[in-house]
Amino acid sequence: MMTTAYSKGISRRGWLRWTVILSAAAALPGRVWGAVARPEAAFGATALDEALAALGDVPQVHEGIQFMTPDIAENGAVVPIRIEVDSGALPNVSKVSVLVEMNPNPLAASFDIPPGTEVYIETRVKVAQTCTLYAVVEADGQLYMQSRETKVTLGGCGG
Repeated sequence: MMTTAYSKGISRRGWLRWTVILSAAAALPGRVWGAVARPEAAFGATALDEALAALGDVPQVHEGIQFMTPDIAENGAVVPIRIEVDSGALPNVSKVSVLVEMNPNPLAASFDIPPGTEVYIETRVKVAQTCTLYAVVEADGQLYMQSRETKVTLGGCGG
């Protein structure tokens, strides 16, 4: 006797229904998925204080965050940054944000960190002019930060 998936309780219609549902969900544009988790108030803020308030509390400086930016960036449109978090000194990290003080919208990036993940982020951000960049880390519901100044010789936000 031949055994098929249909004899085990999965009907052809049920399988087809789930295939259509999963395909439709996967076909949704990235903007729709991004809108679900995007901190709109923080990304829409036009001042550093507003962005920090939208993220939560005032962050405290923490030595468990290693934040690397170049001392001098030749092109502000592509400034490389690196963030590492020592999981022994700062466990249970759930979010990492990058803020650029003098940009029209200071919040440049926000990353959700899955539980148990070692935090290591390398990316590039736009920096409008010479200013301080901030790495803000959320761990156990508290905000922590580290900052660095980067001098920009050619502005990245229309300069």
